[in-house]
Amino acid sequence: MDISVIGINHDTAPTTIREKASFTSSQKVELLNELLDCGIEEVAILATCNRSEIYIAHSKKDTNSHIKIVKEYYKSKILVEGYERYLFVKKGREAVEHLFCVTAGLKSVVIGEDQILGQVKEAITTSMEIGASKKILNKVFREAITTAKEIKKELKISEKPLSVSYIGIKYLEKNMGNLTGKKALMIGFGEMGKLALNHLLEEGVENIYIANRNIKKIYDEFPKHNVVKPIDFDSRYEIIKDVDMIICSTSAPHKVLKCEDMPIVNRNIYILDMAMPTDVDNKIGELENVFLYDIDDLKEMSKRNLEERKKLSRVAGKIISKEIIEFYEWLEIIKIDPIIKEINDVCKEVEVDTLNYINRKIDLDCREKKIIEKMLSSALKRVIRNPVLKLKEEKNDEKVENYMEMLDYLFDLKMGS
Repeated sequence: MDISVIGINHDTAPTTIREKASFTSSQKVELLNELLDCGIEEVAILATCNRSEIYIAHSKKDTNSHIKIVKEYYKSKILVEGYERYLFVKKGREAVEHLFCVTAGLKSVVIGEDQILGQVKEAITTSMEIGASKKILNKVFREAITTAKEIKKELKISEKPLSVSYIGIKYLEKNMGNLTGKKALMIGFGEMGKLALNHLLEEGVENIYIANRNIKKIYDEFPKHNVVKPIDFDSRYEIIKDVDMIICSTSAPHKVLKCEDMPIVNRNIYILDMAMPTDVDNKIGELENVFLYDIDDLKEMSKRNLEERKKLSRVAGKIISKEIIEFYEWLEIIKIDPIIKEINDVCKEVEVDTLNYINRKIDLDCREKKIIEKMLSSALKRVIRNPVLKLKEEKNDEKVENYMEMLDYLFDLKMGS
């Protein structure tokens, strides 16, 4: 068994392409089931505003055919000629290293951002809940998450406020000059929106109107707040003429700000669209007095982190390399698990038959039965212990295959049938 990843991210495709390949929650579940039905053993989908990545676990002989299945899915989503130039494909150790680096935030637009760790956890949890992720992906995702926590602790990444939301607010501040005393409209109140709100409050924004379909959620968190003002979602257009900036971060599959519904604004208004797919109609950016920015615009500010990226990567790379070696050592060992289980089952069958025979022939009390059962079980384990240990220690793949075939034949296990 091995692992591959096929996907699109901020390095391979612009926003317009990435949003075509984005997923709603129901689409993720539907695709997980579709890929399982196609014969792929294990699947997990990591979908964020900056990436759409499908991880698969498969037998090595099925690598290319299973990758082709996933690529065909992206082809149907993107619907652009030459779609493959936007895709990346990584196999084996390269795929595992990619997952570890992504989870640690080393491949994010803003290096070390914390949000991706939660998104990776959500991806594997969703997959596990519907049975799409099993022994291999469960293990590699668990190790990637554990390693990411270790890296963040050692490199103190979490102490640096470098989330996409933070960069976005700083980007607005750079273009607007100052946020103190300004008025903002926030559309959406998910995790990214909450982070943006905290940064706006820190910058001294005077009024923050929040339009969310679940307005009770905002009232529950801010029952009485001088700055935060919940409004009905349908009232979002009415408040635009009174604010200096708009921050969008919904998970809607459609536009939540349409050009034809925009009011005329007589002063500069700055719009930051952090959603994927994007919340704001591109035509709005062409209106007079309107300045529209999306996630791709934040890349320029992230260049300042280049030197930090190199420094972190050197330390993190050593940690990740060690964990990948251990993961592949585990992967080598578990491939002989099925035959070991079959041999143990044969031993158990012999043990049960022998104990039944002894009990029929000899009248034993409970204590004597337990002693004989323990001795018999121990003796059978001694018989197979050395062969199993040698099989686990063998590094030559060809020899391992030959030994497994021999054991299959000698014990009549019928593993290949």
